[in-house]
Amino acid sequence: MDEKWQQLKEWIQESQYIVFFGGAGVSTESKIPDFRSEDGLYRQKYKYPPETIISHSFYMKNTEEFYRFYKDRMIYKEAVPNDAHRTLAKLEQEGKVKVVITQNIDGLHQMAGSREVLELHGSVHRNYCTRCGQFYDLDYITNSEGVPRCTCGGTVKPDVVLYEEGLDDTVLRRSIEHISKADLLIVGGTSLAVYPAAGLIDYYRGKKLVLINRSATPRDSQADLIINDSIGQVLGAVAGIR
Repeated sequence: MDEKWQQLKEWIQESQYIVFFGGAGVSTESKIPDFRSEDGLYRQKYKYPPETIISHSFYMKNTEEFYRFYKDRMIYKEAVPNDAHRTLAKLEQEGKVKVVITQNIDGLHQMAGSREVLELHGSVHRNYCTRCGQFYDLDYITNSEGVPRCTCGGTVKPDVVLYEEGLDDTVLRRSIEHISKADLLIVGGTSLAVYPAAGLIDYYRGKKLVLINRSATPRDSQADLIINDSIGQVLGAVAGIR
């Protein structure tokens, strides 16, 4: 086993309060494209730039166009958990991982079996009427023509954090609490370029900060261990599910 992989394996074995913080790279191995790679959403051609379409102001002014893009490019119902998701669920069952903090909105961590998941940017699986608060599942959104409407006539909005919207204070606070208590913080599949989420690692007080990402990040200098490789392969190998 690679020396760095072996180091991570040993740290996992001796740690009792592991926190995992992940981004889009965790789900790309489940065939869900990220935003910034060569095949990512930001490099595709649309009538409007993707970052404009998934903003709050665009949603309010061009709701139908928003939903056309959202249903086509942000929902992947066929996606299934990969080795990264399955490994984290296994480590939670063993009492090692206390929480998964994710920037993803796909629900794959829960599908893999993780119970303590903090979704910084919400989830495609939760949708609410902006008028009466009625809950709707993902199937209701995908089966709706045009803009999904509630039985009361209100617009149904995904419970996802759009650009120009703030993160949920409770989720943010709980994330900070967990990270500050962690004896091992594993950060994976994220460029650490989107704030305030990227700033969460500043609350870590331990000496085992691990960054697993295919490319370098602006926070590499802070890490105690850097692994530039497939997060699914790394976690699957060090936790013994491969």
